[in-house]
Amino acid sequence: MARTVARVIVDALSELGVRQVFGVVGDALNPLTDAIRTTEGLEWVGCRHEEAAAFAASAQSQLTGTLGVCMGTVGPGSVHLLNGLYDAAKSHAPVLAIAGQVPLAELGSDYFQEVDNDALFSDVAVFRATITSPGQLPQMLETAVRHALGRKGVAVLTVPGDLGERELTADRQARFSLNAPVSRPDGPAVRRAAELLDRSERVTLLVGEGARAAREDVLTLADRLAAPMVLTLKAKAGFEGDGNPYQVGQTGLIGNPAAAAALQDADTLLLLGTDFPYRDWYPEDRTVIQVDTEATHIGRRVPVDVGLVGDTGAAVRDLLEHLTAPPAGSEGARDRSHLERARERFDRWRSGQARLADPAHDRGVVGRIRSALDNRTHDIRPEALAAAVDRIAAEDAVFTSDTGMATVWLSRFVEMRGERRLIGSYNLGSMANAMPQALGAQCLDRERQVVAFCGDGGLSMLLGDLMTLRTYRLPVKLVVFDNRRLGMVKLEQEQAGLPEFGTVLDNPDFAAVAEAMGITGIRVTDPADLEGAVRRAFRSPGPVLLDVLTNPDEIAVPAKPTVEQGWGFAVAKVKEIVRSHQEPGQD
Repeated sequence: MARTVARVIVDALSELGVRQVFGVVGDALNPLTDAIRTTEGLEWVGCRHEEAAAFAASAQSQLTGTLGVCMGTVGPGSVHLLNGLYDAAKSHAPVLAIAGQVPLAELGSDYFQEVDNDALFSDVAVFRATITSPGQLPQMLETAVRHALGRKGVAVLTVPGDLGERELTADRQARFSLNAPVSRPDGPAVRRAAELLDRSERVTLLVGEGARAAREDVLTLADRLAAPMVLTLKAKAGFEGDGNPYQVGQTGLIGNPAAAAALQDADTLLLLGTDFPYRDWYPEDRTVIQVDTEATHIGRRVPVDVGLVGDTGAAVRDLLEHLTAPPAGSEGARDRSHLERARERFDRWRSGQARLADPAHDRGVVGRIRSALDNRTHDIRPEALAAAVDRIAAEDAVFTSDTGMATVWLSRFVEMRGERRLIGSYNLGSMANAMPQALGAQCLDRERQVVAFCGDGGLSMLLGDLMTLRTYRLPVKLVVFDNRRLGMVKLEQEQAGLPEFGTVLDNPDFAAVAEAMGITGIRVTDPADLEGAVRRAFRSPGPVLLDVLTNPDEIAVPAKPTVEQGWGFAVAKVKEIVRSHQEPGQD
């Protein structure tokens, strides 16, 4: 019996090992969703918003390295996919989006809900095409999947509403032939890089997610070079924990002074598998060596002396072969003082952060003075919340985090030790990503703990998909940093000397909202109740929303605070105080 267009697509997804397809049903998708309904091992996850569907598919792709799949129906349904697909594209996650379209005969007629999908997705997709004949399958599908996986990006395949049920006249099984190449950098460039490293006195590594698969080789290189290792946020998972005596945390606005100093004090920087974008955080006039699989990434953030284009693991192993070996019987010819200073600074910073994260901090002398200035209502410190989650969460938990202050607290207080994983919108910087990404992650393994660090602004933006967690009984633990603010925007305004404006959120009781949806809701307002509430949330079966009222005036001091930032913050606070006394109803 001849197969339909919809059946060919769905059979191919099943053969590729896709386990879930995320989307909202309707119109042109009906033949596809019906084919999914009758396919064993392939689950349709009906979301409340297509953006959440795209985030969920992207999360699965990032965690597995395989294809994530989402669908959006005609017009608005496909448009709603766009933000989540941009996040996938910026995260280099292979995602296939199936987009609905009006019937073939109506294309170009400004038909109801008609959108030019090929134009709509032109910037986000590495491949986009509209099926206009059943005879184009399965080749067009094969091409779309190869582009997504081979180029680690988004492929969009548009299916007009009257094509899904049409039968193929010349059918065959889809063939994908998916082999990932491993490239090695140029030999002379490796030798030149090794010569520069041999001559360097103080080397610092900046390590990104692209080096995760080469962890042991990178640790060996750090030891050989006596180099502190600064991690990007996406490299936390894989390089943190007691098994890495070289790492000194993150740099940038979410980072710490030890990491910033490790970069500044170096005479040579070695970038491994990262395209860290914040140019202001690179020191000037240093020797720079960069390893990346993409030639176009070499030197686009900081001037590079030697670029090594190839797989990070292969490049590091080649470097180790060409570096001058230490004399036989010695403990190492290289001076280790640069590494030791960086680690000492990092340990001091972590000790200070641990004091801030102590729930009893505000009851001490220093804490009482501090809280009189920035926490008069005695809200819970977000540092304490993040640290409690770190202590209690499983060693193989998957964490997601919303863009903004939730990511700051996760970066500083949650260690990606053991088999923990971390994903977020760390390249696009979208709001509202943590909950739908957690949804996708939990669908992969309903027994593995998944924890979403949600900002109150991010959670409320896609609040409807809490129902998706309930409907599919996904036991995600949602930790809500409820500071009644768009916290990162507030901080940005104040650092620029502007009074806070437009950032205050009129929030409901999120725990009560969760309970109304059939989800366990826990609300915490007293610091003394924090530890017990977190433990209860993680013990409770099914999805749980932990709504914690955190201090809206908490300041995340950047790794290198400037005089201008401090002055701007002081000016902003004066303006806010004056304004509060001028507003009606204020004393």
